[in-house]
Amino acid sequence: MRLPVPAIAMAIALSLEAPAHAQETRVAGDDHVPPPARLAQLAWLAGSWSGSGIGGAPAHESWLPPTGNTMVGLFVQEDGEGGLLFTEHMYISEVDGSLAVRLKHFHPDLTGWEEKDDMLEFRLVALEPCAAYFSALTYRCANGENTEDGIVVAVRMQGDGDEIRELVFDFDPLD
Repeated sequence: MRLPVPAIAMAIALSLEAPAHAQETRVAGDDHVPPPARLAQLAWLAGSWSGSGIGGAPAHESWLPPTGNTMVGLFVQEDGEGGLLFTEHMYISEVDGSLAVRLKHFHPDLTGWEEKDDMLEFRLVALEPCAAYFSALTYRCANGENTEDGIVVAVRMQGDGDEIRELVFDFDPLD
């Protein structure tokens, strides 16, 4: 039986242990105007990364170099028993002179969580050297300078109730 998307999100959020990091994500208000940015400013994110994900199970993320005005990425969350929990197909694109992340989740059988034409969108809040803060989603270099020590990815999630949790992924570069 497949759980509805909010139930899956809540189950994932509740499976986390206490956060080991300070708050990583930033949230933009309804009247926020994303700052000017170009995709080339995120070229440092291109590569493949691996680390512990939800509940300590392995997770992996890969980003291709920019093509036109889009970077394409893939996230894989394992289930801790050698199988898939879910995947995400992700785009970072130039939108209205700034950047946005758009993504869709997929079950292990490749059926989508979101409706056919729906996706999640995260608009840019701030760009710093080796860090991109989208509303409720962060990508940054682990050491603050370059990706040789890996990257940190954080996403803010809200379940069916009012509880908000932050999922933080520490990824090491794959050789």
